[in-house]
Amino acid sequence: MSQVLMPKATAVWLVENTTLTFDQISAFTGLHPLEVQAIADGEVAGGMTGLDPTTNGQLTKEEIKRAEADPNARLKLSPRDVPLPISRSKGPRYTPVAKRQDRPDAIAWLLKVHPELQDSQVAKLVGSTKSTVQSVRDRTHWNMQNVRPRDPVTLGLCSLRDLNEAVDKARRKAARDDAARKKASAAGGAVEEMPEATDVEEPADPAEAEQPEVGEPQHE
Repeated sequence: MSQVLMPKATAVWLVENTTLTFDQISAFTGLHPLEVQAIADGEVAGGMTGLDPTTNGQLTKEEIKRAEADPNARLKLSPRDVPLPISRSKGPRYTPVAKRQDRPDAIAWLLKVHPELQDSQVAKLVGSTKSTVQSVRDRTHWNMQNVRPRDPVTLGLCSLRDLNEAVDKARRKAARDDAARKKASAAGGAVEEMPEATDVEEPADPAEAEQPEVGEPQHE
């Protein structure tokens, strides 16, 4: 069977929108059943946007219903006659002129829904600049009164794959930074305190012992 496009995002959608078993989703996407269960529990792919396999021709609704009716059935990937487009991996992202006016809306959506993204990541996703991202963030953009958050994937400014990869990268970096801060804090608090000095009675100096006054009679 051909490989499923974006298996994790597809698994997210199947978990959220179907009654398929973890084993069925695992067999279709190629993920481990425990990973599918972790997705359902929210431990993996949290915040990831699901990919509907019926909209890109990977599955049909009838095929999903067939598998839902029989837990032992396995989903069959729909044949694709049209080759997939080859995405560019280098060079700046080109944004059509007709869509460039939508970039502030997409930036506002990314800043609101995915605050973990860095300005450089947001700019790269929508084909904008860091200064534009900063102006939307600070609400100093010249057209801010007309800016309303809209999904950049729906607007066609970036692909779902690019968005999910950027979010995953940003969250991994945030986790590493958080772990480093905790490690540094733990190291700073591990300094052992010196034991406090206890009061020890010093032996008396015989020279300082009380002596009888001169002329005082001695009693035997």
